[in-house]
Amino acid sequence: MKSVKGISGALALALLITVPALARTSNWTIDPNHSTAQFTVRHMAISNVTGNFTKVTGTVDLNEKDITQSQVSASIDVSSVDTRVAPRDADLRSPHFFEVEKYPTIEFKSKRITNSGGTVQMTGDLTMHGTTREVTLEVDGPTPEITDSWGNGRRGFSATTTLNRKDFGLVWNNMLKTGEAVVGDKVKIQIDVEMTKKK
Repeated sequence: MKSVKGISGALALALLITVPALARTSNWTIDPNHSTAQFTVRHMAISNVTGNFTKVTGTVDLNEKDITQSQVSASIDVSSVDTRVAPRDADLRSPHFFEVEKYPTIEFKSKRITNSGGTVQMTGDLTMHGTTREVTLEVDGPTPEITDSWGNGRRGFSATTTLNRKDFGLVWNNMLKTGEAVVGDKVKIQIDVEMTKKK
């Protein structure tokens, strides 16, 4: 009987430790109506062209006490690309670049989050154009929780990184007579997310 009581006591202690830890985690849904993924790329080595993916969805499991224990999963609808120039958007959806019919989404799944002196970095697997590579994003946020007019909890965060499009098989280009590329290889990414708390 003593051994049974000992086991029961250990289980009870484990539950007491685990329950508060679980209570610190809240679940959130990315609001696609207020979230975007913006990209900036060099054009002809003289200026920047900026575009957006306007359909971003996903979930965030946020640890309120220790952000490094949080998890993020996001999906971007590639067909939602918008550079404000219809022919250019069509070209980006074509086999020259994203091949939307074959690769309709860009996916990101976090693997680890670090917080060093208030500087938050999130590392995860980014899958784009059929290729998965590990990327690290600099994170600003999350913001404090607010309650909207409908009683929903809301928070937001931003994340940035720079990647080389050729690492994901996006290699198409044209060269000018001067030897400059029409499209730069490095792409700056700015992600702005607003999320609602799951009830």
